[in-house]
Amino acid sequence: MLELAGVLLCVTFLSASSLGASAGPRLDNDKLYRYSYSTEVGLNRPTGSTRGNAGFRINSDVDISLVWRNPENQDEQLIRLQISNVRIENAVKRSRKNNIFHGSSTESIVGKNRLEALQRPFIVLWKMGKLRSMYAYKTEPATIKNLKRGVASMLMMQFKSGKMLEADASGKCLVEYKATKDQVIRTKHMETCKKQEKGFTTNSPVLGVSGKCTLVTVINLENGIIKSANTEESHTLSVNARHSAATRVMSSQSLTLNKIEVGPVEVGGKDAASVVKSLDDKLMSVGVVLEKVKAKCKGCPNLMDTWKAVRSQLEPDLLSKATAPRSFMTLLHSLRRANKEEILTILRNCSKNTLPQLVDAVTSAQTSDSLSAILEFLDFRKKEGLVLQERFLYACGFASHPTESMLQSLLHIYQGKIGSSDIKESVVIIMGALIKKLCLKGACELSTVVKVKELLLAGPDTQEESEVQMYLLALKNALLPDAVPLLTKYAESEVGAFSTIAITALQRYDTALITEEVKKTLNRLYHQNRRIYEKNVRSAAADLIMSSNPSYMEVKNLLLSIGHLPHEMNKYMLSKVQDILRFEMPACKMVRQVMKDMISHNYDRFSKSGSSSAYSGFMARNADISCTYNLDILYSGSGVLRTSNMNIYAQSNNALLHGLQVSIEAQGLESLIAATPDEGEEDLESFAGMSALLFDVQLRPVTFFKGYSDLMSKMFSMSGDPINVVKGLILLTDHSHVITLQSGIRANAEFQGSLAIDISGGMEFSLWYRESKTSVNNRGALVVIGNMTVDMDFVSAGVEVSFETEAALDFITTVQFSEYPFLVCMQMDKTTFPFREMVSTQEKLPSGQNFSSRRSREQLVPGSEFPLHQENSNMCKKVFEQSW
Repeated sequence: MLELAGVLLCVTFLSASSLGASAGPRLDNDKLYRYSYSTEVGLNRPTGSTRGNAGFRINSDVDISLVWRNPENQDEQLIRLQISNVRIENAVKRSRKNNIFHGSSTESIVGKNRLEALQRPFIVLWKMGKLRSMYAYKTEPATIKNLKRGVASMLMMQFKSGKMLEADASGKCLVEYKATKDQVIRTKHMETCKKQEKGFTTNSPVLGVSGKCTLVTVINLENGIIKSANTEESHTLSVNARHSAATRVMSSQSLTLNKIEVGPVEVGGKDAASVVKSLDDKLMSVGVVLEKVKAKCKGCPNLMDTWKAVRSQLEPDLLSKATAPRSFMTLLHSLRRANKEEILTILRNCSKNTLPQLVDAVTSAQTSDSLSAILEFLDFRKKEGLVLQERFLYACGFASHPTESMLQSLLHIYQGKIGSSDIKESVVIIMGALIKKLCLKGACELSTVVKVKELLLAGPDTQEESEVQMYLLALKNALLPDAVPLLTKYAESEVGAFSTIAITALQRYDTALITEEVKKTLNRLYHQNRRIYEKNVRSAAADLIMSSNPSYMEVKNLLLSIGHLPHEMNKYMLSKVQDILRFEMPACKMVRQVMKDMISHNYDRFSKSGSSSAYSGFMARNADISCTYNLDILYSGSGVLRTSNMNIYAQSNNALLHGLQVSIEAQGLESLIAATPDEGEEDLESFAGMSALLFDVQLRPVTFFKGYSDLMSKMFSMSGDPINVVKGLILLTDHSHVITLQSGIRANAEFQGSLAIDISGGMEFSLWYRESKTSVNNRGALVVIGNMTVDMDFVSAGVEVSFETEAALDFITTVQFSEYPFLVCMQMDKTTFPFREMVSTQEKLPSGQNFSSRRSREQLVPGSEFPLHQENSNMCKKVFEQSW
C-alpha cells in the first residue's frame, strides 16, 4: 500500500511539473490591465552624445484585457489592446525655438484619421506567450499597423530558459531566453533575422559597410503578469575603410503596469478566427511582422530639376573637385526614382561636355528603367559615340550590384553588330567583370551567366592576336576556376602578349588554385626549358612563383638563376628578392631559409648592377585600412624601358582590394639608339602601350604606337600630352537596406561612395636630347555619404555623415641615354590634399517645421614623395644635376 502511494505521489508530482513547465503566461478573466507605454527613436553617430540625437518619443496609455481563451488549451488566448492618450515629443530636451513639436497637438501632428486609427482597438492571438497573429483593420495606414505591432511585440515571453525561432514586429529571428521566477531576459540574435525587405550592398568588403545590432528586453513579472518590460535596441552601420564614418539608430520601448481594474468578461467560441469575426467583422489577420511602407519622397525635385541643379558641377574640368562626386550621388538618387521616359529626356537634351558624366550616372543607377533608357539611347552599330559607349561599359564593370539583365544586355550587344572593334573588345572584357560579381552574389548558375561563361571559356574562332587578347582579358576579370588550365596553356604561348596576360590573370587567383601543374608550367617558362621567352614574361612568371607558396627548391632555383640572366633581369630579380625580405611578404621565410646556403646567397650573386627595380611600401596604415603600393620596373639591356607596373592595394575587414594597376610596356625601340636587343627579343615589333586595372576591373588597354612607321610619325608629333586611359565617375560604395525596429518603426539606411577619376599616361622620346620620359597621372576626388532616416508619414528624422577628399598621384620615369650606363630616375609624388568630415541631423514635420544641425572639420594632409630604393635616389640626383 505504501509502495502504491509512493508511485501515485511520483506520478502526481511529474504531472504537475510537466504542466508547470509547459504553461505560458495567462491573463485573468474580468480584468483590465492598464499600462503606460513609451517608445523612443534616436539617430546619431555612434560616438555622438545623446544630446545631439535626432528623433522623437511617443508616449501613450495601453489597456489590455482577455477576450477569449481556448477551452481546450488554456495557453491560447485572444488579447484586446487599445492605445490612447497619445503624445509626441522630442527625444531630447530642446529650447522652444528648436522644438518642432512645441505648440502642436497630437492630432495636428499625426492627423485626425491616423490618430483615430491608432487609438482603435486591435486583437492579438497570444499562445504560450508568443504572438501568433494580429487582427486589425486592413484599411489602416501601414505605419499605424506597424506601431500596433510594436506594442504587441512587448508581450513576447516565456517562463523557461532556452533558444527558439520567433516572429515579432522586426521579423523572424533566433531568440534566447534567460528566465528566473520574477524576471525574463529576452535577447534577440539579430544576425539570424529573416526579413521581408532585402536591400543591396557592394560586393567588395573593403568598399562595403559593416553593421552591428543588439536587442535586449528585460521583463519583470508579478504573479506571472508583466509588471514592466523594457527594450533597448541599437543598429550601427559604418564604412569598412573608415569606421568613424558611421550612423546609429537607437530604439527603446517601455511598458509599465499602472493598475488592474475590473474588465470585460471573456466571450465564448470554439476558435480564434470565429470569435474575432463575431466581435467585429472588419478585423482581419494582418500578420505580426512589419509590413512594407511605400517610400514617398515629399518635396523631392523631379529628375529634370535635379539635373539642372547639378549639371554645372559635372563639367569635365571639375571632375577633380569633390563637388563632382557629391553632385553625381544627388543625381543618382533622383535617377533611381525616375522612369524611362524622364531619363531619356535628359539624355537627349544634354550638352556634349556633360553627357559622358550623365551616362556614368544613368548606368550606375542600376534600375530597370535606367538600363532600358541608356540602351535605347546608345547605338552600338555606329562608330560615332565611342566615348559614350565605353563610359557605359565601364560603369557596368564597376556596378555595385549588377543584375542578370545587365549581363544579358551586354551579351545581346556582343551578338549584334558593333561599329567599333575597340567597343567590341570592351564589351567582352566587361562581361568578364560582371561574371565575377554575379558569382560572388551566388548567382553563378543563372542561365545568362552560364552562357557567358561558356562563351569566354570557348574563346575566339580565330587566332588573330587582338581577338585572343580580348578573351584572355575577359577571363582575367572573370576569375573562373575553370579557366585556370586554359590560362596555364596560354602562359607558354609563343606570343609574348598572350603569355603576359595569362600569367597576370593567374596572379589574381587564390593561391589554392595555383596547382602543381601550374607551377611546373611557370618554372619551365622562367627557366626556358623548352624555348626562349621575353624578359617581361619570365619576370611575371617569377613573381607568380614567389607569391604562390613557393617550395624550397623553387626559391633556390630562382636565386641560383641570378647571374645567368640578361643584365637588367639580373638586377630586377635581385630587387624582387630584397623587396620580399624587406617588406616581409609571405615568401620571405622560405627565402631566408634558402639564403642560409652560401651557394645561393653570396656576394657575386647579390651585387649585380642595373637600373631595374622592385619596391613596395605603405601609402597609409591605420586601424581601419592599410594601403600599400609596389613599383616594378624592368629595362632592356640597352637601358630602354621594357615594362613598368604600379600597383596599389587596400586591405580592410580581412579582405584585399586591388585598387589600381597601371602597366606601361614598350618593345622594339633598340633600333632608335643603335642598340642590340636582348635574347629572344630580336624580332619584336616597335610598340608602346598602357593597361589599367581599376578596383579589381581590368580595362581595355591603350596603344601609344605600334609599328616602326607609326612610331616615327608620332615621334615628331609627340607633344608629351598625356593620353586618357580612364575618366569618369565611379560608384564605389552602394549600400541600402531597411531596418525594422521592434517598436514598429522602420529606418532606412543608405551609404554611397563615389569617385571622380582621371587616369592618363604618356611617353616622350627625344633623340635630340637622348632622353625618354613616361608618366602616369592619377587625379581623383572621393566623397562618401552615409545616412539613416526614419519617416513615419507624420514626422521624420535623420542623421547624415560624410567625408570627402581631392588628391593627385603622379609617377614619372626619366631615362637619359646620352651615356652608358644610362641614368634612370623614378618619382612617385602625392600632392597636399584636403580631407573634410561632416555630420548633420534633422527633424521635420509635414507642416514644414524643421530643426537641423551641422558640424564639420577640415584638415590638410601634407604631400610627399613616396620612398623608393636608395639607388634610385642617387640616380635622381645625377639626372636633375645634369638637367640643371
